[in-house]
Amino acid sequence: MSDLSAGFSEPPRRTKVPKFGWFAIIGVPLIAILFQVYVPRFFTYLAYLEMPLLVTVYYSLRRRSPPFGVMFGMCIGLAQDSLSNHPLGMFGIAKTLVGYFAASVSQRFEGSSALLRLVLAFFFFFFHQFFYWVLSRALLGEAVSFEPVQTLVLAVLNAAVAVPLFRILDKLDVTD
Repeated sequence: MSDLSAGFSEPPRRTKVPKFGWFAIIGVPLIAILFQVYVPRFFTYLAYLEMPLLVTVYYSLRRRSPPFGVMFGMCIGLAQDSLSNHPLGMFGIAKTLVGYFAASVSQRFEGSSALLRLVLAFFFFFFHQFFYWVLSRALLGEAVSFEPVQTLVLAVLNAAVAVPLFRILDKLDVTD
């Protein structure tokens, strides 16, 4: 039995769970949602940024708790739905899954590596867009187009924004 488990390593232990102040938990997601709604009206070239998604990925990775990731993703998604012209619940479902999977990944890997954050931001952007497309077709019956090449390019751009954004958000950690 020990021969079978010799090739597997133990998952990293939870050394500390970061604590964030109220501004970090409520204010940052609110700013991200307002950024998503209002900034593209003035600067159309920033419409590709999915700030609420990046904030969901960040907090889910840092807290390392799938229930927290589910609730956080759900709240951000529903708030984003309520301020957009999309049907209520579409972003909520997609971001709930992103929050859950990001928190689950963070239980296995240490989420403070810049390379891991880059890869995860890329993956979760693509996953979010693909799953939103699937939901639109399956639940709403809409013929929404999905451009894989364009989505990959936008995923790279969001991942490039995610790394410095995550560094800035790391400064809001009040755990000592």
